[in-house]
Amino acid sequence: MGTILMEFNPHELESLTKKVEQTAKNAGKFILAERLKFSTNQVEVKGHNDFVSYVDKGAEALIVAELKEILPIAGFITEEGTKKRDENPLKWVIDPLDGTTNFIHGVPCFAVSIALLLEKEPLVGVVYEINQEEMFSAWKNGGAYLNGLPMAVSRVATVKDSLLGTGFPYYDYHLMERYLELFRHLMQHSHGLRRPGSAATDLAYTAAGRFDGFYEYSLSPWDVAAGILLVQEAGGVVTDFSGGSDAIFTKEIVAANGLVHAELLALVRRFMK
Repeated sequence: MGTILMEFNPHELESLTKKVEQTAKNAGKFILAERLKFSTNQVEVKGHNDFVSYVDKGAEALIVAELKEILPIAGFITEEGTKKRDENPLKWVIDPLDGTTNFIHGVPCFAVSIALLLEKEPLVGVVYEINQEEMFSAWKNGGAYLNGLPMAVSRVATVKDSLLGTGFPYYDYHLMERYLELFRHLMQHSHGLRRPGSAATDLAYTAAGRFDGFYEYSLSPWDVAAGILLVQEAGGVVTDFSGGSDAIFTKEIVAANGLVHAELLALVRRFMK
């Protein structure tokens, strides 16, 4: 593992990130072009409120093909199964269209999310919010950027002064009552909550200081892997609900600036654990 990591110096990671940004843009162009002729009868149902279309699959195939050219030694974790998950310690984690439900219904908030992981550590993270043409990117120890300009988490110090992002449970309802109790508390003790419908976008907005914090449960690695690095490189803190550092694979996430994270985490643990 260490040998692989040593092969990537900061300049190489930056160069790699720029190539991934272009791949995300290419996927975004494909998605927008297909949106003009998309029909809801082209939607497949993977599970309860879990949708996929040929657009997701086509974007993923495009991304996988380009990433194989960029870094042939890496494996893949993909949402739509274009590549079978493998045990390569170095792997791309891809959500070709985060916010599929928004896309299906014509709601303009959906994104391409691409991360490069070494074991459980993100090295590169790119989230492209397609409709706003906003490219959020970061590489390990290289900082975080929005359309090429440095970005940073907010400096808000308390939950009561925070605007928070979250996601509503759409199929995993076993924590629904606890989630609603937390939601009600935060409605009454913050500047408000927002639910754009794309976890990758939520994390990108947290990294950019638009949200002061974000929490959600029942997420997959492709939803959060890129966004986690964005938040970390922008100066924020990311944990699971127990305060552990492995938020990519635990299906729980609390991300916030370093000033408000501890308070937000305490509230999440109080209501959700």
